[in-house]
Amino acid sequence: MTTSTVNPSHEVEQWLTKTAIPESPFTNFVKTIYPVSPEAQAFMNQRVSRSQLSKGELLVTAGSTCSSIYLIKKGILRSYVKEGLKEITTWISREQELATCITSFGLQQPARENIQALEDCELFALNIEDLQYLYDHFPEANIVGRKILEKYYRDAEERAFIARLMEATSKYKHFIATKSDLLNRVPLKFIASYLGMTLETLSRIRSKLSRNINEVM
Repeated sequence: MTTSTVNPSHEVEQWLTKTAIPESPFTNFVKTIYPVSPEAQAFMNQRVSRSQLSKGELLVTAGSTCSSIYLIKKGILRSYVKEGLKEITTWISREQELATCITSFGLQQPARENIQALEDCELFALNIEDLQYLYDHFPEANIVGRKILEKYYRDAEERAFIARLMEATSKYKHFIATKSDLLNRVPLKFIASYLGMTLETLSRIRSKLSRNINEVM
């Protein structure tokens, strides 16, 4: 019995001999994180796929397996879990951010959350098999992956801190300071859920802050 081996360099040469294709926004995003070789760029340009999602449509449904990581080129996505009839928004992602169900994606097991488009979205996706190929054949891809995980771990740590320790008004002020561009794009009920408060509480806070500003003026 004989086995055949594939020469990664030969595969890359084959990709590079094909007609050049426009550089993917996903590739551009990766290059802002850490320099990657022309061969790695060529691979991503070949393998990244573009998709569109209409407002209200689900990208991932709880119970399904999320097999891709998505760069948001246009639009907003929210992640949420359901408790009975209640939806709890766990994350809100906008342009030039990555979105996926990280546990489902990494372990290839059923997702616990849903991902929904809050606006019409344009997405660029890389699937788990192609990501693994990048890790296995291009050392710099591992640095990119580490830096991305470090950033999102910091974000998750801050999210946990806000959720557990800040009182309601401070939570909303922090949201204004870090995500003010979402205030006119995301329905208040989702912002309230994301901040761990009721819509009524958020409305009272907004009204109070508005009065304070008017009094100063």
